[in-house]
Amino acid sequence: MIVGAGAVGGVVGGRLAAAGQDVVLVARGAHLDALRRDGLALHSPEGRQTLRLPAVGAVTEHEWCPGDVAVLAVKGMDTPDVLRPLATVAPPETPVLCLQNGVANECAALRVFPNVYGVWVILPATHLAPGVVVAHSAPTPGGLDLGRVPGGVDDTAKALAAGLREAGFASEARADIMRWKYAKLLTNLGNAIQALCGPDAEGIDTVDALLRTEAADVLRVAGIDVATEAEEAERRKGLLAIKPVEGTPRGGGSSWQSLARGTGTVEADYLNGEIVLLGRLHGVATPANELVRQLVNRAAREGTRPGALTPTQFLSLLP
Repeated sequence: MIVGAGAVGGVVGGRLAAAGQDVVLVARGAHLDALRRDGLALHSPEGRQTLRLPAVGAVTEHEWCPGDVAVLAVKGMDTPDVLRPLATVAPPETPVLCLQNGVANECAALRVFPNVYGVWVILPATHLAPGVVVAHSAPTPGGLDLGRVPGGVDDTAKALAAGLREAGFASEARADIMRWKYAKLLTNLGNAIQALCGPDAEGIDTVDALLRTEAADVLRVAGIDVATEAEEAERRKGLLAIKPVEGTPRGGGSSWQSLARGTGTVEADYLNGEIVLLGRLHGVATPANELVRQLVNRAAREGTRPGALTPTQFLSLLP
């Protein structure tokens, strides 16, 4: 079951279904209505296909059986609201995959399920219209390495990685998956400023570097092991080939898409907010991450469109 059939969840669910896997999608609102009425429209540089898949509005609407897998693809702020009902209907041994940005989802899942797997997600995807998800890379849509949390590789991890490879993804089972998720967290710190300023704003790289520098200092003081830039660069080498998709130009990341769709929320509390939290716990100042967290949350609440702020304006607001 794909819990959260948005950009990433929709692409993964669609590819798995096209490869012959049994897939159930969980969605809500207009997106759920479109999935039930028209099916899942999966667009990519290789073309378009429509997949008729079971779609439900909640995890409690599915009859869970031994052997089912729960793939969490919701944003971090929605994870607790998914786990509570999931624990009432899914067998306790159900594998839970955190196909999500951030590093807090795995611990939240471990509170209620013993078999939790983190996923390092490198998947450029877009979801702006109900019923439609877009993968921007081909022939490999993305990389989805995974491993058991807090560490290790078991037969389930190997089987899950094999299933993802059959669906066209690059996927390896890793014993140290959380090192890789912290490395991805550093990358995702720029999501908020990208949403506020637009992905191509002049000077955005300066702000992104500032956010990462703060985070690197915090992670070092906190003693958290992170996959190195060299390791990530080697893993990413040749992984993606971004190509045009007819009718869907490549926009921004998850937070940019949230503002563009007017969802009212973004996941900054679980990206930049993770660095802010660690900074407060370990006595390290994180003013840039705190400011961008506040600003993008306000933009989401007030319905501000992407690109309303410039990087220069952001820097002028720093204390």
